[in-house]
Amino acid sequence: MQQSNQPQQSIPVTFIPSSEEPSAHKEPSAYKEPSAHKEPSAHKKPSANGGPSAPKKPSSKTESKSGGKIQFRSQPGLFQRWRSATGTGLIALFFLLPFISWHGRQAIWFDLSNQQFYFFGTSLWPQDFTLLAWVFIAAAFGLFFVTLFWGRVWCGFLCPQTQWTFMFAWVEEKFEGSRNQRIKLDKAPWSREKLSKRLGKHSSWLLMSLLTGCGFIAYFVPARELYPAIFSFSGGFWDTAWVWFFAICTYLNAGWMREQMCLHCCPYARFQSAMFDEFTKTVTYDAARGESRGPRKRKAATDLGDCVDCNLCVEVCPTGIDIRNGLQYECINCGACVDACNQTMANFGYKPDLIAFTSELGLKGATPPLWQRKRFIGYGLALVAILATMGLDMASRSSIELNVLRDRQSLYRETTGGQIENTYLLKIRNKTQQPKEYQLSVTGALTLAMSKTEVSIAPGEQVELPLTLTAMSADIQRSRTKLTVTVSELVSESGTDGETEAVSQDSVFFAP
Repeated sequence: MQQSNQPQQSIPVTFIPSSEEPSAHKEPSAYKEPSAHKEPSAHKKPSANGGPSAPKKPSSKTESKSGGKIQFRSQPGLFQRWRSATGTGLIALFFLLPFISWHGRQAIWFDLSNQQFYFFGTSLWPQDFTLLAWVFIAAAFGLFFVTLFWGRVWCGFLCPQTQWTFMFAWVEEKFEGSRNQRIKLDKAPWSREKLSKRLGKHSSWLLMSLLTGCGFIAYFVPARELYPAIFSFSGGFWDTAWVWFFAICTYLNAGWMREQMCLHCCPYARFQSAMFDEFTKTVTYDAARGESRGPRKRKAATDLGDCVDCNLCVEVCPTGIDIRNGLQYECINCGACVDACNQTMANFGYKPDLIAFTSELGLKGATPPLWQRKRFIGYGLALVAILATMGLDMASRSSIELNVLRDRQSLYRETTGGQIENTYLLKIRNKTQQPKEYQLSVTGALTLAMSKTEVSIAPGEQVELPLTLTAMSADIQRSRTKLTVTVSELVSESGTDGETEAVSQDSVFFAP
């Protein structure tokens, strides 16, 4: 190449990578002249002393956009197979869980009308909010713990936003073609072909969104009743309204907003850097090996780095960033650029993992064991403490709920037989999913007669039981006597031996 004496001119480049998508029969070794949409800013320019200067890092965020919309290329590879497998499994689990039955009832069901949450054989009530809070705390801290070691692996492989985005993008590709074809279609004037493709795509998106809305509401309304009611237009007003609300949200989110949720709405992207350290594995570009980047012919001798500046890592990125510019909060660690770069490295006969899941120290070959990391020990102990606390809370959870209320109209009544009566209202709830029989007992300084000693309660039901306690006047020594009301589970003769569950509450017996 001839070097120009004009400082404002850059060196003309003979070969640059093609922006066309490589097929199974075409290796990305043929190159075209620079196109209008690609800026050769990564190519080397001569320095003042005639030698090559450091390459300028291109700002490639706009290179994958079409009218403000990011059009990313589908990319096969190891990490994309993992992502597809985990995404398919999680989406299938999301839709199928509401159809699992447990003892004649939906296994996972938020019964809002009765303020009850069924999780297989466990029933949770509003009074069990602390247990749910511990579950959410443990899940959040577990996410932070994983982030410390593997970065945003949640965003790339498990997040519903990512899975639905790739699913909608897959449908879009089936109707409108590859990335370059979609960009060309966006710029093309409206025609019958363009209209038919857009109608097919958006109709499929709406159907997928409606199914997603049904799948979400099926956790609150019995799924076997919801789906037929929605698709036969016979559902109730509120059920239908909520299904369509979430359907529209899904359509706008996964179909239109997509990466905007990751870039501007998701708080996880903003505070993730506070959990990173030099050991955290993220999608990383090995600049020492790749620079200075530049195009070249396959198997040609060159003093350039291994990066051939093919721009595939930008074209496959769902958030439209250039990972070669360093760690960026927009990166969701989906691994698409890793697969794309490894494909190019294989075609050029270079070592893989120019872009890889590695850490800052991993690039230097310094990877100490996990147990030697202070954060691992600290986060690990904290997570164990949270899980232990949650376990103790679950173990101490009672399946019986008791509330003792005194009669507010009169403190006591005197009978003709020289007895003193106190009246109470017992609210007893059976928090299990089986019918139970309970025994009532009262302990205290007085010998008290009870109007009722046993009660039967249906699963998940609460009964309000009036209870009258009677004591002889001669036995009463003071006007206020403390007592304890206990409700314990009755075990039949055929039942298992062992301690029965019981719950108690203190109250007061009044006398003249």
